[in-house]
Amino acid sequence: MKLSVSTKTMRNMAPRVYHHIILLSCFLLLKTGIHVESKSVPAIIVFGDSTVDAGNNNPLPTISKSNFAPYGRDLEGGKATGRFSNGRIATDFISEAFGNKQLVPSYLDSSYGIEDFATGVTFASAGTGFDNKTAAVTSVIPLWKEVEYFKDYKTRLAALLGRKAATEIIRDAVYIISIGTNDFAINYFALPDRSLHFTLEEYENFLIGIANNFIVELYRIGARKISLGGLPPIGCLPIIRTLDPGHVCIEEFNTLARKFDLKLKSLAAKLRGELQGSKVVFSNIYYQAMDVIQKPSLYGFENVKNGCCGSGRIEVSYLCHRSNPLTCKDASKYAFWDSVHPSERLHFIVANNTMKTSLAEFV
Repeated sequence: MKLSVSTKTMRNMAPRVYHHIILLSCFLLLKTGIHVESKSVPAIIVFGDSTVDAGNNNPLPTISKSNFAPYGRDLEGGKATGRFSNGRIATDFISEAFGNKQLVPSYLDSSYGIEDFATGVTFASAGTGFDNKTAAVTSVIPLWKEVEYFKDYKTRLAALLGRKAATEIIRDAVYIISIGTNDFAINYFALPDRSLHFTLEEYENFLIGIANNFIVELYRIGARKISLGGLPPIGCLPIIRTLDPGHVCIEEFNTLARKFDLKLKSLAAKLRGELQGSKVVFSNIYYQAMDVIQKPSLYGFENVKNGCCGSGRIEVSYLCHRSNPLTCKDASKYAFWDSVHPSERLHFIVANNTMKTSLAEFV
């Protein structure tokens, strides 16, 4: 599949986005109220970026954070936890669907202890990517460090519950991976280093190699049920729409997402065959999200072009602030919360489909 515009053109377009946003990551999973009563999933263990970060960036000296209003305004108590949403995020709903806690805590949140992490934890960091250089852009946690936190978690879990019980949790947990968009949005197309050394095709393959090694390492540590999430329709994000005079979806970015998703899907199939006893699945979130964007009224949305926060075109992280007078009153009518991230409602619509498809195997 060949992109209809050159890499140079996309690279020239992307810095305009980069100057307005801190990170660009998207979408994932689930619908409120879904409950499968699965006794075979004792915990949800999460790796990735702002899609699934529940506050690991809060203590970091980075601008890639959201622990302030109006983020979290629809959570119980209206607390801004560091989730890039008006409410709960995908992994919170997934955890609840598998019969566990309603909010998956972040590993670096000092208000939680290892006993709180026994049934679910997220190591995700907003702004990160497969590529270490992506994390360096906004000084966040690189993927290799998320793995180190996971190893530490396993050791602490064994100290709490005993080696046998900890091993069983690690083996039977569902691992959710949501990462990759930032590698293109705030790295390859926005900065010169990678694009000078890699063609777009080469960079995609470079990322796939990292993803392969990452999943193999998770398997070595004990993971068996692994969901590798795909990219969203990047070209339909409100902030990307601003690159077009008519604010329509930019197909070149969507083509890139679909192309990379095919490589992730092939990787998942390959590893499933190679890693004995594993269940590695690819979770495609692109097409359900696109269906919502193309047929919003069928899903109860009134606006799929703008985010709820501010003008809805460029606001994300610190640009999405409680003092912005334009922020909408009812986020459930908007597919996007800010100019990059889905509203809670879109999270659970897309995730509902994921639970019925790729994640159903883990029930």
